[in-house]
Amino acid sequence: MTYKPKSEFLRVMETRGFLSDCTDMEGLDEALMNGIVPAYIGFDATASSLHVGSLIQIMMLRWLQKTGHQPLVLMGGGTSKVGDPSFRADERSLMNDAQIAENIAGIKKVFASYVTFGDGTTDAKMLNNADWLDNLNYLTFLRDVGQYFSVNRMLSFESVKQRIDREQSLSFLEFNYMILQAYDFMEINRQFGCLLQMGGSDQWGNIVNGIDLSRRMSQATVFGLTSPLLTTADGKKMGKSQAGAVWLNADMRSPYEFWQFWRNTLDADVAKFLKLYTELPIEECERLGALEGSDINAAKITLANEVTTLAHGAEAAKTAEATAREVFEKGGVGDDLPTVTLNAQDIGENGISIVQLFVKSGLAPSGKEAKRTIASGGAKMNDEVVNDAGTMVSADAIAATVKLSAGKKRHALVKIAE
Repeated sequence: MTYKPKSEFLRVMETRGFLSDCTDMEGLDEALMNGIVPAYIGFDATASSLHVGSLIQIMMLRWLQKTGHQPLVLMGGGTSKVGDPSFRADERSLMNDAQIAENIAGIKKVFASYVTFGDGTTDAKMLNNADWLDNLNYLTFLRDVGQYFSVNRMLSFESVKQRIDREQSLSFLEFNYMILQAYDFMEINRQFGCLLQMGGSDQWGNIVNGIDLSRRMSQATVFGLTSPLLTTADGKKMGKSQAGAVWLNADMRSPYEFWQFWRNTLDADVAKFLKLYTELPIEECERLGALEGSDINAAKITLANEVTTLAHGAEAAKTAEATAREVFEKGGVGDDLPTVTLNAQDIGENGISIVQLFVKSGLAPSGKEAKRTIASGGAKMNDEVVNDAGTMVSADAIAATVKLSAGKKRHALVKIAE
């Protein structure tokens, strides 16, 4: 018989679709019932923002706090110097300390919208594994920690096997990552009483290593819980769009673009995304997700509003919806559309080509793609179809603000710097 959790946190994880696997469901459930459980998820500082692909883990930390436990946000200031090789086809580019510090500063902004930080027993803490990893003595680490790791076992992990099977290089530097992550769990347990590590299902091997090391070196009983790796109904990786990664920081992806990403959710994903990325009751998520035809669009607007409110605030969600209505229902410009500002040097004496405008506005990743959009009839300027990729746009036209459209759902404004 499948175990049915009693603690509120695990019931939320199970019913809303967050739960993929757990190392000891009954043991963790008992710990959650008996007191405050500190739990952590690690985030490597490979960019100055997290994107939608990390949002499921962020929501897990939010629900952990909402159900009376303590979220620990671990910044990989140390491990980012190595890079997680899990399910990657190549080695990550190495970053210096300044890059990592800048990225961590950007990522911190994300979490302030989802969890409450402070000094209380359930207040979130932000940790940085550089605080303990930077000071490790290599020989001491090899002797005291390395003895507990079997290379045979490490080679058996799926993330490593895939790289080897594809005959792609796996450096010794990357191979050490799983040892460092295991050490993180043990150290966070020692310093902060952390009983649970959570992460995506691709982190299962690393989490199990940390549990084993904590038991061997500290005689600690700790737990692991993973979430499913999500793809959209059409098989695409969650967090990507035609314009690239859907970043959570407003300075990297505007609230309107963020809202529009969720508004464009496939019908088949609406119920699932409402459960994972909003706090609406399960019954309401299922009701909205079951709508059909044009009615499902109302559910998508609800999804977009709820997720954008959590990430950027209620006012940003309201403005984004109003802009969408202005653009799509009334054919207007929409002042909150993504805007690119050009100067005289960008435009030149003879103007700027429509192809370059599409690239600079972010509506096309390359000139080739912009030309393809124009050739297919999907490019518009000020709501008029552009048929000629050689069209030049004058400075005077841009001074009056140009609205560009790629297809029916992607728009941007182009202005001249004042």
